[in-house]
Amino acid sequence: MTSVQRATFRYFWDFAHPDSGLVRERSSGNLDVCATGGTGFGLFAIMIGVERGFVTRAAAVERINRILHFYDTKAERYHGAFAHWLDGRTGKTVPFSTFDDGGDIVETSFLVQGMLAVRQYFNRNDPQEIAVRVTATKLWEEVEWSWYLRSPDSHTLYWHWSPNYGWAMDLKVGGGFNETMITYLLAMSSPTHPIPESSYHQGWVGDGTTYVNGSDYYGYTQWVGQTHGGPLFFTHYSFIGLDPRGLRDRYCDYFENNRNISLINRSYCIENPGRFPNYGELVWGLTASDGPDGYLAHAPGLDNGTIAPTASISAMPYIPAESLATMRHLYRTYGAKLWGPMGFKDAFNPGRDWYASDHLAIDQGPIICMIENHRTGLCWDYFMRNPEIHSAIAKIAVKPGADDSMVAETAETAETAESATLVGAPGP
Repeated sequence: MTSVQRATFRYFWDFAHPDSGLVRERSSGNLDVCATGGTGFGLFAIMIGVERGFVTRAAAVERINRILHFYDTKAERYHGAFAHWLDGRTGKTVPFSTFDDGGDIVETSFLVQGMLAVRQYFNRNDPQEIAVRVTATKLWEEVEWSWYLRSPDSHTLYWHWSPNYGWAMDLKVGGGFNETMITYLLAMSSPTHPIPESSYHQGWVGDGTTYVNGSDYYGYTQWVGQTHGGPLFFTHYSFIGLDPRGLRDRYCDYFENNRNISLINRSYCIENPGRFPNYGELVWGLTASDGPDGYLAHAPGLDNGTIAPTASISAMPYIPAESLATMRHLYRTYGAKLWGPMGFKDAFNPGRDWYASDHLAIDQGPIICMIENHRTGLCWDYFMRNPEIHSAIAKIAVKPGADDSMVAETAETAETAESATLVGAPGP
């Protein structure tokens, strides 16, 4: 595990942008393009690097201050939110698509998740660590979460806003279990621009028809989420810092739901209805990744034989035995083509003799972080030390031992719903 973490750490440390310290989107192409969410994962990775002895605490503090200072003084912001991609030299927005050239509240939430974790971790009373805390707090408090509700009477966050095209993307955040739970919880937790508690149920969950599930697949109950759970990054991105252990609302226990979605994903690959070569007990893991047909959100029922190491490895806190066995098998069996100095390449498709040449920030991040959460719970520990997040959790949580009929309350609605369409992948 340590060797995988050490190699993956290099992506966030050695390969970071030399000017700003931001995390590059991928390991090829325009290397000035940096990822906002990927940098949030990178902040966790640096914290892990200190704990594991990959880097000194002093060097880590210097790097994090450089990153935070860049976001504070150079990076373009849109009502406090950052764009999906930034130029690591100038801080200017790099358009993700035609209408997506402004604020991305979801990517911003992944960044803030990391900022809040390092704000707690670097807690010494010296000028450098004080600067980390001050700047992280400033950036957190300047995000206008409530503005991304779009209108005063809205309960739903909207993913994007552009200074050139306004709300033209028109993409709601939520309405089905996906990677954006952390976005709503942070927005509810904001000390300066909070959204109401009602947004969690009316915006994140929506009407329940695409959120609540309640079906059994391969013998595992899936309380929320689309059929077979969707791509596994749904169970990773929000839970880099947000501790799912004991996190329970009226819909499910999120650790148990994430665990079962991981087992369902693995079981689907073992069953292998598409008869793809090499799927099995030790080769599984469907999620958004590069592939021979481009970047796609691979999932049960939406697969083409492409396996991403991040999917199975990042499931380690949920199903450690199965995850570890697959990680070792991928390294020993496919390592000649799948492994490099910065860890596992993004994905492979053995049936088509295709192996990724790139690493992606948003896939490398969950690997190092979720391994650490399995080992020590470090990322969970420090993020959850932020008092603000507990105010939101308290509003939505069901106390342990509460009546398990909570799921049944919305199950009848879910039974009549058609299978949820796949929420768009986060993009390479």
